[in-house]
Amino acid sequence: MIKAVVFDLDNTLIDFMKFKNACIEESADAMIDAGINLKKEILIKKIHKLYNEKTYEYRNIFSDIINQNTSEKERRDKILANAIIAYRRVKNAYLETYPGTRSVLLYLIKKNIKLAIVSDAPRMRAYIRLCSAKLQDFFDVVVTFDDTKKTKPSPEPFLYAIKKLNLKPNQCIYVGDNQIKDIVGAKKLGFITIFAKYGTKELTKTKHYDYEISNISELRKIIDSI
Repeated sequence: MIKAVVFDLDNTLIDFMKFKNACIEESADAMIDAGINLKKEILIKKIHKLYNEKTYEYRNIFSDIINQNTSEKERRDKILANAIIAYRRVKNAYLETYPGTRSVLLYLIKKNIKLAIVSDAPRMRAYIRLCSAKLQDFFDVVVTFDDTKKTKPSPEPFLYAIKKLNLKPNQCIYVGDNQIKDIVGAKKLGFITIFAKYGTKELTKTKHYDYEISNISELRKIIDSI
């Protein structure tokens, strides 16, 4: 019997890339207006490239890009300030859950299924996203990078979650959008795994998961069938 559903946060519950892409585009416009000598297409590609190298939680992304492409310190500071202001202005407007998320969470709660999150984000960033999306009160357990200092697919974050839930892996479903970090990590420990196909464009040929869903509402049928 399933007693808990554990979710990844970004690109599983929250449309993280929609939010991130909007912030990057707005910040790129602000940097160009403030004087960075790059075309918008090139600037956006550089930002994404550095994020892919450092992870999307990297905090010095704009200062690194600006330092690489602008020599004067005073000018660098002006460009950075404009980029940060633009990012913050857009951030909350685009931080949204996927359609149907709240109704699915309420459905699971009504079935007396515990809810948890395992995220690679630092604690404060994870809670800012949860609170902005008004999801903070749905979850019994929230595990972030700060809890174990390990990122998925390391077993530690998953094990920390089930310890807090006081359950075994085979009593839990794990839902995530990354087939390696989320699915392989959880599957190795004995979780029933569900691939959130809607949250990624990166698909692997090997299917490591037990189920896949094209939208979060499909989770109900799987829960009812197990």
